[in-house]
Amino acid sequence: MPARLKKHRKERGGMHCGNGRIGKARKHASGRGNAGGQHMHRIAFDKYHPGYFGKVGMRFFHFKKNPTHMPTVNVDKLWNMVGFEQRKEYLKKTDGTVPLLDVSQHGFFKVLGKGKLPKQPIAVKAKFFSKQAEEKIKNAGGACILTA
Repeated sequence: MPARLKKHRKERGGMHCGNGRIGKARKHASGRGNAGGQHMHRIAFDKYHPGYFGKVGMRFFHFKKNPTHMPTVNVDKLWNMVGFEQRKEYLKKTDGTVPLLDVSQHGFFKVLGKGKLPKQPIAVKAKFFSKQAEEKIKNAGGACILTA
């Protein structure tokens, strides 16, 4: 729309251009951004953003993520890592050989015990095993091998 057709052109003659005499059209009458959150805008902040101000918890100086890094995998996903073809291959073997699965090569450190394992033995290498995982692997005829 061209400027000559806008409402503001008509309002140029009036003193306040549609903003009223009392409120006045100031630039930033209530401050910029989040100004006044603890003062004049406190009611709005408390209503719509409770807990915005203040602190919670303890500080941890120089938090290192590496020591707490522990990717986990459940027992029911172990055979997916071996693969279906290889599983069929080891089913046919009668000399007692079992597949050796190193879960750390798939990016996992710890084996957890959720889910069921088929009654086919498997040797699993990992840094950590939960009690249930170790129990389930051994009940299936497999072995848990700890690595450093």
